Amino acid sequence: MSQTDQQHIVDRELSWIAFNGRVLQEAAESRVPLVERLRFLAIFSSNLDEFFRVRVASLRSLLRLGRKSAQKLSFDPAALLAKIHAEVDGQQKEFGRIFDTIVPELEKHGLLIVVGREFTDEEASFALTQFENVRQLVPDPLILNGPSGAPFLENRSLYLATELFPDDETGSVSAADKSYGVVEIPTDRVRRFHVQDLGGGVRKLYFLDDILRYNVNRLYPGIPTGGTFSFKMTRDAELNVEDEFSGNLVEMIRASLDKRHMGPPTRFLYDAAMPHTLVERLRTSFALEEEDLVAGGRYHNFNDFFQFPDFGIEGLLFPPVVRSTPEAFSGGVPVIEIIATRDVMLHYPYDSFDPVVRFFRESASDPLVEEIYITLYRVASTSKILGALIDAAREGKQVTAFVEVKARFDEARNLQWAAEMERAGVRVLYSMPGIKVHSKLALVVRREDGRKRRYAYLSTGNFNEQTATLYADHGLFTADREITSDVQKVFRYLVDRKSAGEFKRLLVAPDHLRKRLIRLIDREIAHARKGRPSGLTLKMNSLEDDRMIARLCKASAAGVPVRLVVRGICRLVPGVEGQSDTVTAVSIVDRYLEHARVFVFENGGDREVYLSSADWMKRNLNRRVEAVFPVLDAQLADDLVELLGLQLRDNVTARVIDAAGTNRYVESANGSIRSQEAMRATIARWRAERSGDGEKLTETVAD
Repeated sequence: MSQTDQQHIVDRELSWIAFNGRVLQEAAESRVPLVERLRFLAIFSSNLDEFFRVRVASLRSLLRLGRKSAQKLSFDPAALLAKIHAEVDGQQKEFGRIFDTIVPELEKHGLLIVVGREFTDEEASFALTQFENVRQLVPDPLILNGPSGAPFLENRSLYLATELFPDDETGSVSAADKSYGVVEIPTDRVRRFHVQDLGGGVRKLYFLDDILRYNVNRLYPGIPTGGTFSFKMTRDAELNVEDEFSGNLVEMIRASLDKRHMGPPTRFLYDAAMPHTLVERLRTSFALEEEDLVAGGRYHNFNDFFQFPDFGIEGLLFPPVVRSTPEAFSGGVPVIEIIATRDVMLHYPYDSFDPVVRFFRESASDPLVEEIYITLYRVASTSKILGALIDAAREGKQVTAFVEVKARFDEARNLQWAAEMERAGVRVLYSMPGIKVHSKLALVVRREDGRKRRYAYLSTGNFNEQTATLYADHGLFTADREITSDVQKVFRYLVDRKSAGEFKRLLVAPDHLRKRLIRLIDREIAHARKGRPSGLTLKMNSLEDDRMIARLCKASAAGVPVRLVVRGICRLVPGVEGQSDTVTAVSIVDRYLEHARVFVFENGGDREVYLSSADWMKRNLNRRVEAVFPVLDAQLADDLVELLGLQLRDNVTARVIDAAGTNRYVESANGSIRSQEAMRATIARWRAERSGDGEKLTETVAD
């Protein structure tokens, strides 16, 4: 197929960069409170670091392939890297412009960020005091006298490089004679922002970088110093764990974690004001390639802006949210007794996550509960759920937890929790070779009247109390016999690693999900061709898989309306004549991270609604254990369709997805709809309108 024939497909990496551009757009939005805008800058910075550590690192590795191997690639890695660097360079310039607009706005609230200038005498005195307070936490600096003996640069750590001059009365020092000092900025041990309270609600905030920069002569006593400039190294984060069907995978992960900080460089970010001679000395000292070098601003690691203080000043943060709880959960009736009578769905972060925590706590102490199963991908650092699992095991219940120790950047935390659970008697299952377990499933088995009955919780999001307040997800409680039986099959597969066979309700990867999704799309095509109602409304984080995109284009060619809500990567370009005519696609970036996967199939008028942990990416469909589950309760299914409809009508935070990655905002003359605010109000309305049903249910169950 020629390039012209594939106008409906864009490169994955460039699509991701467009997504990060949407994050940057939020930092520029005047409707977003000022400190929240700084946090969007932090998200952008953190995202970009991970992108270079993982994706760019992979592309760089392709450059080292032999000619024969490289010829097998369908693209030119060097050309793609050049496009990436060009796009990122433009975004970094926009980043600086946005930050420069936020600083004076913060001053109107009495927050004066001291940036990019010489200190006044008063500021210098404060900087000296702060330096003396933290000096013992600052590592001893090192002097680069030549290309050998350079220190190892830790991944993502910040450093200052300083020009050092020998004692030369003439003042004439050649570049060859000049030496340089390097010192780490210890942001892991010292707060990044130091506050000087001037009274009257006015405060000055100083970067730790500048406090050290001003006192650099005290770091090199007796040595004349020149300019001081910041830099940092980003390293390859891939663990290089061979997913073989032998050996101890957990030990391999642990060993690779110890080596992660030593990965090869993928980006050397330095202050653009740094003299060329210093850049060259650093490049040679740290054995960097020219393509590693990226000029940036005076400050790096803007992810530290997550901790930027707001001092309780009104209007600097998003207003606090009062979260709803279905009335059924507020009467003191155990969660299991409630869901024994009907399915219940929660919508985070608009609903409280507390019923999920209660589900596990109550199960831990319930004498009728015999078994608890759960999959764990990313968990909170302080997890009430895992605490409940530990309590259940100590109560003598059979608790089985599958812990995914290949969850990127959460491996260490997952291993720590796994060890703690094992000590308490939890049966812990670890990552499967060659595959990740990404599904979010829990099952409780209870003996009632001498027979076992199963209760399940299935979600689009993690068992994580912290992210449940930040990520937009859906969770379903159900006692449906077919769904809970299928969930039991998934856990049986995770335990004995044998095929689970056929599923009645769940669509499960890696064995069945792709073909079942294709079958559902083909059913819509058949309905369209016969003139029956058809349509696909699909919400996900990423749409990347070539075969699924091809199927959606086939549906479009048959006249099936395809509506996409894709937060991140979307390789399918909508509206391409003859390829994706009936496809529309938007991306929503707002206060909460849109994390849910929702799939709606019109099915000739007999609509089916599914939720999932799975994006439509090769890795999700081929190399992960994923579960797509149906929403069988008609009211709950209608609720999801209503929420999706709000997002499809969003004209405040929704951007049009196109081939060029322009991130143009959706325009509409029908009034403003900010979907996350509209969803919050809609869910609160449901809770109020349905409270009567909930009270009746509570009374019935209590009897």
